[in-house]
Amino acid sequence: MMIDLNADLGEGFGIWRLGDDMALLDVVTSANIACGFHAGDPLTIRRTCAAAVDRGVMIGAQVSYRDLAGFGRREMEVDPEELCSEVLYQLAAVDGIARAMGGRVSYVKPHGALYNRICRDPEQAEAVVTAVADYDQGLPVLTLPGSVVHEIAAREGLTTVVEAFADRAYTPEGALVSRRSPGAVLHDPTEVAARAVRMATARTVTAVDGSQVPVNARSICVHGDTPDAVLLAQTVRDELVKAGVTLRAFA
Repeated sequence: MMIDLNADLGEGFGIWRLGDDMALLDVVTSANIACGFHAGDPLTIRRTCAAAVDRGVMIGAQVSYRDLAGFGRREMEVDPEELCSEVLYQLAAVDGIARAMGGRVSYVKPHGALYNRICRDPEQAEAVVTAVADYDQGLPVLTLPGSVVHEIAAREGLTTVVEAFADRAYTPEGALVSRRSPGAVLHDPTEVAARAVRMATARTVTAVDGSQVPVNARSICVHGDTPDAVLLAQTVRDELVKAGVTLRAFA
């Protein structure tokens, strides 16, 4: 059994810091680095990329809507050509900095509202996929199982990687429960770690109605902006290792 453990990092902005990126980089195998549109700035991106390279952690570009005020969690109507261009801009920026630090972007993971939107919206999904394909057809895209991105990416010759969220609640249909709903984000490290182990070994997750939803994930996400994020991620890592799961980046 092999699984990648990823987290959203580099989400500070200017003097404001969000989460403990350096500590989380000692835990995860892949880092989804904010590209400046929902969070992050050039200095934060540079420091996070450099630290990831030093630790041998794979770097992913976490592209998003242009929504600093809403942290990229507000769904937006964006012209497909504009969205494609904005994703391309973000990807190129982070990859350029990563290469200057001795690494490179190895995958793409959309953030927040954009992530959820392209799971169901073919037009916006195609805009994101086109941007990635125009930049580098070798870059895989992280997404949920059952997402429309899988079919669109296959047409463009892109690889998709299935992702699961250890610290998020699921609907019976396999979607993430909206953050506006109570209990959408899980905070108990023991509970989250148990879910991660089940995702990695049984390939299922328990939905909010008690049903079992198949996930078949290659990568598991733990968020870096939640309280006690480092403890939660470390507990997840420890329990996965105890269960005989090998932690290794997919990229």
